[in-house]
Amino acid sequence: MTRYLLSRLGGMLVVMAIVAVLVFILTRAASGDPIAVLLGDQATAEDIARVQKVYGLDRPLPVQFGLWVKELAQGNLGESIFLQRPVTQALWERAEPTALLSLMAIAIATLIGVPCGIVSAVFRGKAIDQVFTGFAMLGASVPSFWFGLVLMQIFAVSLGWFPVSGYGEPGASLAARIYCLVLPATVLGVLNSALIIRFTRASMLDVLGEDYVRTARAKGLPENTVVLKHALRNALVPIVTVIGLTVALMIGGAVVTETVFGLPGVGNLVVSAVIRRDYPVIQGALLVVAAIYVVINFLIDLLYTVVDPRVKY
Repeated sequence: MTRYLLSRLGGMLVVMAIVAVLVFILTRAASGDPIAVLLGDQATAEDIARVQKVYGLDRPLPVQFGLWVKELAQGNLGESIFLQRPVTQALWERAEPTALLSLMAIAIATLIGVPCGIVSAVFRGKAIDQVFTGFAMLGASVPSFWFGLVLMQIFAVSLGWFPVSGYGEPGASLAARIYCLVLPATVLGVLNSALIIRFTRASMLDVLGEDYVRTARAKGLPENTVVLKHALRNALVPIVTVIGLTVALMIGGAVVTETVFGLPGVGNLVVSAVIRRDYPVIQGALLVVAAIYVVINFLIDLLYTVVDPRVKY
């Protein structure tokens, strides 16, 4: 087990190193100059060159990358050009809406996806199976921004049940914040449940055809016991995998939903940083999202031993 953990940690470091290189290269490859955007149209070439020197953007790219890596090694993601404060602080200030949105969305996706996938597998080929399969295909095809606008029009504008956008007034309670996240979390949860439905159905179909399931039924065990205790427990590994990957995808893919609903989350921060070419914020945010993705995958692997005791490392 110790050897496995060390090898995985080493692999995670290699992945993060590759991500850091790619993030730096792609950020610098994008057109536009953050200093020119910062100073405006009236700035002269001399003004831009002077400010570039202050931020070290006049140095060769390998030197800039080396300085950035040195800061990363000290736990510093750099300082935002436009916000004039550390990137870590800017991300932390925006973390709450994104974290709550992701948690609510994955709860909705799981509560929809797993039961629907189980029912679809148990009643394979019947009308209910066709309904859930069609729902999964539709959910995988509908754009999140369109679905968000539809829910906003129905439940916020027409019915007035939820706020159109925003994250509540300053100093609002946690309950008020969660209330503002109901619609965006529903958008992410319903659409991402499509993948969970398909994986749950496929995994359950594989297990329901096994000999031990037929034996359990031959013993006269109730169908609920056969499905939930014997079949579902042995089908949990791929289901847990897809749920974990969905969590990571939601954290990184909440940009569109946060923009549609005007949420002050990390996604909105990244969009603003891309528009203004704020290199440190873009690099720091993408690196943090990649780290979360890698850590979630690692935790999923460790969770396998809990879900299925037959898995050994």
